[in-house]
Amino acid sequence: MTGVEPSRLDDQQLMKELETIHRTRHDTLLHGSVDALRAHNVRMASLEGEFLRRNPERMVAAGRTREGARERSAGN
Repeated sequence: MTGVEPSRLDDQQLMKELETIHRTRHDTLLHGSVDALRAHNVRMASLEGEFLRRNPERMVAAGRTREGARERSAGN
């Protein structure tokens, strides 16, 4: 894995890494080599896993749940 181990990042550094990796995701998918995409997947999963570990009680928007999606569909 490249980069600092996510567990060693402070909260601010972790968020910056997550913002960067999400911003570069589309370009890596479209134009990166298979190895680059694989490395991106591994790094993103590691960063996201660390974020979830630190924030198990994070706020979840109602519209981002299955129930919320069903309610939106029923309203159409």
